[in-house]
Amino acid sequence: QAQLVESGGGLVQAGGSLRLSCAASGNFFRINAMGWYRQVPGKERELVAVITSGGSTNYADSVKGRFTISRDNAKNTGYLQMNSVKPEDTGVYYCNADAVQTAYSKWSLRYWGQGTQVTVSS
Repeated sequence: QAQLVESGGGLVQAGGSLRLSCAASGNFFRINAMGWYRQVPGKERELVAVITSGGSTNYADSVKGRFTISRDNAKNTGYLQMNSVKPEDTGVYYCNADAVQTAYSKWSLRYWGQGTQVTVSS
């Protein structure tokens, strides 16, 4: 079963760093793009960062200069390096991938991780 497995969340003090990982488990023929979203109570899920298969990246204004998204295609794993974290970075972070499971697939599918909690203390 193709799925995304996240890790790296936890409690961190403001100004500290975390590195989130998103491993594509199971059979994925190709992952076109990977992204990270976060959600806090009472707010809509927000796109934090995205990276394409070609390495192009985009970030939410709130995290520019502090977060870095990357991917290791050989490992089918994406990362979100979170530096200089702030209390407002607190939330549940979800990995997302647009992927093709087989060479014969006619279309790509969107996959979501289970979410990992990031809590930044002041």
